[in-house]
Amino acid sequence: MKKSLIMMAALLVSVAASAAGVAPQELAKQKNCLACHALDHKVVGPAYKDVAAKYAGDKGAAAKLAAKIQAGGSGVWGPVPMPPNTTVNAEEAKELAAWVLTVK
Repeated sequence: MKKSLIMMAALLVSVAASAAGVAPQELAKQKNCLACHALDHKVVGPAYKDVAAKYAGDKGAAAKLAAKIQAGGSGVWGPVPMPPNTTVNAEEAKELAAWVLTVK
């Protein structure tokens, strides 16, 4: 019984870890972020690598980006506004923002 509980716990940890390993880019795809953004080139909005470069060293960048993901914004990257993504909750916005800041 104890051995099966340990195996079950290990399985749950493994599933959670594998989900977390692919989550940010897959989440961006699921939430339609990739309709306007790409990793390495401008689409409608800036490339994620350019966003990461712009905010490198800004300790408040993740919070700023998470807020913009949810509320939208304008004027930072030109005249085209970023609409709010109402399908993204606060935790997802934080995860996406943290990931975007790692794109090279």
